[in-house]
Amino acid sequence: MAVASPVSHRLTVLGLLLLTLATGMVDATSVLVLGHVFVANMTGNVIFLGFWAVPHSGVDMTAALVAFGAFLLGAILGGRFARHLDYRVRRWITAALTMEIVTLLALAILAGTGVLDYHDDRKLILIAGIAVTFGVQNATARQFGIQELSTTVLTSTIVGIGVDSRLAGGDGSRSKLRVAVVLTMCLGAFIGATLSRFMVAPVIALAAAVVAASAAVFRFGPPVQVTMPG
Repeated sequence: MAVASPVSHRLTVLGLLLLTLATGMVDATSVLVLGHVFVANMTGNVIFLGFWAVPHSGVDMTAALVAFGAFLLGAILGGRFARHLDYRVRRWITAALTMEIVTLLALAILAGTGVLDYHDDRKLILIAGIAVTFGVQNATARQFGIQELSTTVLTSTIVGIGVDSRLAGGDGSRSKLRVAVVLTMCLGAFIGATLSRFMVAPVIALAAAVVAASAAVFRFGPPVQVTMPG
């Protein structure tokens, strides 16, 4: 059952689009720098795990497994947040996103100071930490029941663009939102891929800043105005 957002639909979409932007940034960076592994989009990792028996596949199976397990843990934590605070939605989503922000900033500092390296087994700590945060994010976003805005998965959104298009006999009523989601993820990936050529820790910190902007939308956005009948 969907949870009512504490802010208007327009602001809810804005907040979730910001989270989608952060997803594109970190996934692009993890694929390019952390060993061809996804930290937010688990579909790719599940496919990678299917390569386990194939030698010299070029995929870091350990990294894929760590990312998958950490993301699942994050989803469990996100679910616990939702169930304990579902009657105080503004506080619940603020707590969930604050946990994500703090974790990402801590990882950015550890990576930037050389405590965590990108080229040895210490990268697994980075992968696990980021994957946990995006598991929490996905579990949080899905509570609002906006199918297109899980913030980490695009497959169903792209299917919706085609199925509900006028070419398929649909009315295309949600096409603008769906296209916006796809373009936002792509923009995040572009930013992450471009910046990770020169720096990685600042990309993680920038993703934390984007999540902070989303948290501000949900925390400080004006509440939904309910019009009483009569």
